[in-house]
Amino acid sequence: MADYKDVLKRIGLNFRVERTKKRLSQEQFAELADVHTNYIGKVERGEQNLTVKKIVELTNSLGLPVDKILNF
Repeated sequence: MADYKDVLKRIGLNFRVERTKKRLSQEQFAELADVHTNYIGKVERGEQNLTVKKIVELTNSLGLPVDKILNF
């Protein structure tokens, strides 16, 4: 059974991996997603509790399918 904090950390790591594959800084990702840079940092560290809506918005801003981020 997974702990939600572990899931958030894994999602954050997946976002970081995909962002770096695209050679984007956190600032560039934040601009694409129309969120603050601090928010991206919290997401990538697994500190931000994400809604499904926000996961979809963030993955769309990177041009990724949602399963790329939710794939553990």
